[in-house]
Amino acid sequence: MITVRQVREVKLSTWQKTYYPELLRGLWVTSRHFFQNFNRFVGRAVGLKVKRPLVTFQYPEERRPVAPRWRGRHRLMLRPDGAPRCVACMMCETACPDKCIYITAGESLDGRIEKYPVSFEIDLLRCCFCGLCVEACPEDAIRMDSGYIDLGGYTRAEFYMDREFLLKDSALTTHAQFRGELDGVVVTRVDLLAQAKH
Repeated sequence: MITVRQVREVKLSTWQKTYYPELLRGLWVTSRHFFQNFNRFVGRAVGLKVKRPLVTFQYPEERRPVAPRWRGRHRLMLRPDGAPRCVACMMCETACPDKCIYITAGESLDGRIEKYPVSFEIDLLRCCFCGLCVEACPEDAIRMDSGYIDLGGYTRAEFYMDREFLLKDSALTTHAQFRGELDGVVVTRVDLLAQAKH
């Protein structure tokens, strides 16, 4: 059985109908935060141990610190020999809930892997940055730890990333994907498309 509860109608007084009480309360909250923050800033400036002031980051000159686990723009990783780590298994494309990853596979001339991505494209306008593509990849070929937070552009084409663009940031890393990567070892890139044409 459905029960209905009577909602009490609130009667505002004439003073409350002028909205001055709420205006004054809002000004009080804003002023309290301003002076609290100002006192923290002055306290730190003179050497007192007070809480850190809640200051505004002067973006883009000053960047907000990004957590290492933050999911940013995608990037493809390289093998130690310079070839892309992706083996075109289509796991990331299948796991993507937004269907924004498009992979075209080709047969590899290298005997160690069967396929490689001829094209690997991501449409960032459709992406929800969930990270399921990273979790699904068995080769650790795709990561979202690039640290880029300013994803802006003037045209739709700027949000469509191809394989070359995704491989461009492969040198950035938060942890080693193979031994010696962070020891200053220079990775040389192997272009599988150029090898396939010969």
